[in-house]
Amino acid sequence: MNDSISVSSALDEETARAEVYGLLAALYYAAPSPALMAQLRVAVTEAPAAGGFLEEPWREVVAAARAIDDVAVSAEFDALFGGVGRAEVFLFGSHYLSGFLNEKPLAALRSDLAALGLGRDDTMSETEDHFAYLCEVMRYLIAGDEVEVANLTQQQKFFTTHVQPWAPAMCDAIAAHPKARFYAALAGFTRAFIGVEMQGFDMLA
Repeated sequence: MNDSISVSSALDEETARAEVYGLLAALYYAAPSPALMAQLRVAVTEAPAAGGFLEEPWREVVAAARAIDDVAVSAEFDALFGGVGRAEVFLFGSHYLSGFLNEKPLAALRSDLAALGLGRDDTMSETEDHFAYLCEVMRYLIAGDEVEVANLTQQQKFFTTHVQPWAPAMCDAIAAHPKARFYAALAGFTRAFIGVEMQGFDMLA
C-alpha cells in the first residue's frame, strides 16, 4: 500500500515538472495567447509543482496575469524580446555563456541534442539555445516514452550543462528591465523553479 502511494506521488511530481517546463516554453517562445492568459488568471494560487518554495513566486505570476490585459502583455513581450535587429533581453544561452549569439555553446548543444536523437523543427524560427526550446527538451526528457533517452540521468546531464549555467542570469536580466511587469513576475518564478531543479539534481550527485 505504501509503495503504491509513493510511486503515485513520484509520478505526480514528474508530471508537474513536465507541465511547468511546458508552460515556460509557451510563455517564453511567443507572446501568450488570450486563451493561455485566461487560464493563468483563473489558476489556483499555488505552485504547479511540489514545493512550498514555489508558491509565492507562482502567486505573483497569477496576480500579474490578472492585473495586466492581453494587449499589454503582448506589447511587453515584443518590447523585451522582439526588438528590431537586437532584443533588449536575450533568451539565448550563447549570449550569456559567450557574449555572442550562435557561438560555441550552440554547437555543443546541437551535438548533445543529436546524441539524444533530437533536432530543430524546420518551422521553428529560433535557434536551439532559445530558453523555450530547452524547456521543451526538458519536458521531453521527463515525460517522453523513450526510456533510453527520457530518464533522470539524461535530465540531470542536460539541465546542468545547458540550462543551469545561464538561465538564472537571464531571469535576473528580465526582472531588472524597467519594461518588465508580467515577465518580471514570470522571471521570478522561473528562477525559483530552476533553483528547485538544481537542488533536486544536486541530491542525485
